[in-house]
Amino acid sequence: MRRASAAPRDGAGADGPPRRILGVDPGLRVTGYGVIECRGTRIAYLASGCIRAGVGALPTRLGVIARDLAHLIAEIRPTEVAVERVFVNVNPNSTLLLGQARGAAIASAVLAGLPVTEYTAGQVKQAVVGGGRAAKTQVQAMVVRLLLLPGAPQPDAADALATAICHAHASTGMGALATGRRGGRMLRAVAAVKGHR
Repeated sequence: MRRASAAPRDGAGADGPPRRILGVDPGLRVTGYGVIECRGTRIAYLASGCIRAGVGALPTRLGVIARDLAHLIAEIRPTEVAVERVFVNVNPNSTLLLGQARGAAIASAVLAGLPVTEYTAGQVKQAVVGGGRAAKTQVQAMVVRLLLLPGAPQPDAADALATAICHAHASTGMGALATGRRGGRMLRAVAAVKGHR
């Protein structure tokens, strides 16, 4: 399990207690995770990385996902979890396997007593980029802009951060974000990313 972290920005303020959101992009080989902290309409990057389950037996790989996420939850102590829903693939077996990885991730969160919310890939892209059919590169670019990252995270970690951002937007309300200090940057960033399509 690889982790990159940075000191939170905009963490102080009188907007109430901070919310720490763990976003998860489940995958049987690679599960991305991203952690952000929210205070009012402000969001700050905390950590991101990937859990690599390898190519061994299915129960072992699911165990790696569940175990590593449990360790991550214990260390970072999120207050809520957002998980990307499984995309229904043309291959039913692939969809079933991916669903098991998602189940392992959700089980880790639930066993830690955390609330879990699920979002489709389209919902995540709509919330972060402004269009449900956005390319992965656009999602990465938007995550970098919104979280003021020095570079692009790995694709799976970027998807997980985008899922966390989607949850922050959904639970805060897009209207609040649009009028907040950080919301102005979000709207400008969306326009910039769309301009590069």
